[in-house]
Amino acid sequence: MRFLRFPDLRDSNIAKSWAQLKRLIDNYGFPPGRMISPNIRAWTDVEVDEWVQSRPTAGPALKGAAKVRRERSRLRKAAENSADNSADSTDASTTAQ
Repeated sequence: MRFLRFPDLRDSNIAKSWAQLKRLIDNYGFPPGRMISPNIRAWTDVEVDEWVQSRPTAGPALKGAAKVRRERSRLRKAAENSADNSADSTDASTTAQ
């Protein structure tokens, strides 16, 4: 078991600031840690790892405008790919003749 301090959490991209860390503790179940001296708070690597493992791996399904934008982007990419593929096949057929 190893103790982690705030700089360790920041380097691990868990919290960028103390304010964000406080929100994680208050709203998202991040462990509050323990005071190991009057001005030093620390967390065990085990409790931090357990919290990270408990987090969802994917976000919620898109709704509204975000869903529409993603669908438009997919359709645009599909159209570009089909245009590229037809241009490639046209080039290959004209080269073969």
